[in-house]
This record gives sequence, structure tokens and C-alpha cells, in this order.
Amino acid sequence: MSHASPKLHNAMWPGLVGKEDGTDNPPISLDRMLELTAGAEVNGTKFDGIDYFLFLPHTDPDASDDDIKAIADKIASYGFSVGSLVAPVWPGTVGDSAMGDEESTSKFLSAVEKACRIAKIFNDHGVRKGGVIRIDSAEFGVEQWKENPEANTKKIAATFKAAAKIAADNGERLAAEGEICWAGMHSWRDMLNLLEEVGMPETLGFQADLAHTYLYLMGYNAPEHALLQEGYSDEEFYAAYKQMTDALRPWTIDFHVAQNDGTVHGAGSHDKTGKHCPADDPNGKLDIVKCSGYWLEGAQERGINHICWDGCMFPNSMLETQETWNTILAKMIEVRDAHGWD
Repeated sequence: MSHASPKLHNAMWPGLVGKEDGTDNPPISLDRMLELTAGAEVNGTKFDGIDYFLFLPHTDPDASDDDIKAIADKIASYGFSVGSLVAPVWPGTVGDSAMGDEESTSKFLSAVEKACRIAKIFNDHGVRKGGVIRIDSAEFGVEQWKENPEANTKKIAATFKAAAKIAADNGERLAAEGEICWAGMHSWRDMLNLLEEVGMPETLGFQADLAHTYLYLMGYNAPEHALLQEGYSDEEFYAAYKQMTDALRPWTIDFHVAQNDGTVHGAGSHDKTGKHCPADDPNGKLDIVKCSGYWLEGAQERGINHICWDGCMFPNSMLETQETWNTILAKMIEVRDAHGWD
């Protein structure tokens, strides 16, 4: 049956992540991403809103209040709400490593402060009615973390605790996105250890992405925590999936619908990071609708009011094709019909 909730959002950052001027895949403007999202329609159903990355070229995180309000007006003009925001916590944006020295962690916390400021403007405007602020450790790769895992997890947790205090003071919640490339968050077990070390579930939870968490099962970057081996059966897959989701679902406050073909991105600086695939990719490893149900069980009680599609690093030719977004929206509707509520 069809349901009214959760609301269906599209991410704006696929127009930015992995894009580079002067190539065949330059950044796609916010205006164009909004147009493509607004153009998607399946049997009269359209996207309800967007999730939003707070960095250039879509947004200057230091933009004036009036400039942010103008962006809010633009988004609202399409009939969209804003949901979750992505804080610019990485080196090269505002932030730096949550595992770094005092200068680095100060930059990280500054990125969270800037995200909270913009969130308040969106909230006061009325275009944003819910959602979280997404972070990760911003420590790319696991080699340095492995030099002293316990101490380095405690360092990341200390930074996250300070960030969570900033968020709480601003009426926001943070969601840490588990992905195999981020130190201390690179396996399901290490992610759980970090969440428990922070110990602030009311303010800092987990963002589950179907593509990234699939790779948790296979133990990329943490073979000691693998729950599956190549050649697994369906029975083995869903037993492992239940083990992982039972551990992380109680912390999950934000959810990305996605697909993965079992490989990592493996390109340049983004080696061993999650590879997103099209919703209808014939090589996709996931039954998107069934797997979503594991994460969305009890979602209302955890404050989830929307779900978002994430498909980073698709070529622009695919992103600029309207049918791509109709296919994505159709799969999102299937997820809501199977696991939604009214």
C-alpha cells in the first residue's frame, strides 16, 4: 500500500562529489540539480525535498544570512523542503581531521558551528522542518588510525562529543556516516565502538547508507570484522545483514537509499571508498527494498521523517538524463510503499 511518510528526498551533492572543472564531469550547479529533481515524476508522485551539502559551489558556508535566505527561497520555489545538511568537515573545505591536532579539530568544530548557523536560518525560514547534520571523522584512510586504534578512536570521540555539544546547543542532531574510507568508522564494529565511546545517542547517531554498509559486510579495510565471504548464499547474506543492522539500527537517525555492485570506487584519492551504482544496475548486490526494511524498522521512533537517495560519482551524462531520476524516484516509492507509515 502507499504511504505518506517518510518523505522522499534527493541529494544535491552528487552534482559536486568527484566533479572537477575542465573535465567531462564538471560540477553541476544547484539550479540544475533542483531542475532535474523537480522534473522527476512517477505516476503523479514527485520528490518532496532535498538534502544539501553546505559548501561551494552550491553554498558558501560563510554566506550572509540574506544570501542563505535567498537559497531557501529558491529551494522552496520548487515546492521542496530541506532535510539533512552535510557539514563541510573535510580538509580543503572548512574542517579538518577529527583525529588531528588542536588546530585540525578546531577547524572541524568550526564546520559544525557554520552548519548549525545555516540550519537555523533554514529552520526560521520554514523551508527546513527536520533532518540532521551529517559528519564523519574527516580522517581519510585507516593506516594512521591503526597505529593506535584505541587511543585514536577516543580522540575522534572527544571531537565528536564537542561537536555534539555544539549541535545540542543549537537544537540539532548529528549523524556520523559510516563509510570504509573514514578512520574509526571503516567497519561496522569500529563504527559501533565509536558511537558507544561518544555515548550521546540523543544528539549523535548513525547515518546508514545502503551502498557503504554493504561493504561493511565484506570487511574492506577491516577484514577481521567481515561477516561475509565471496560466494555467500542468500541465507548467509541476510543472516549477516541482520547482525549488522541489529547492532547499528538503534543508533540510525538518517538513511540513504543506494545501490552497490560489490566494488570500491578505487580512483585517485578516493581509493577504497563506497561505490554508488544506479538504482537499476544489473550488477547491484542489494535488493534495495528488502534491505531498506532492516534499517527503517522503528524509524519513526528514532525521529526519521524522510529518506534520501545517494548516488555519488555518477558521470554527468547519467545525471543530466531525466530518466535517471525517474528510475531513482520509482525505487524510492517502492521503499516507502513497503516500509512507510501514515
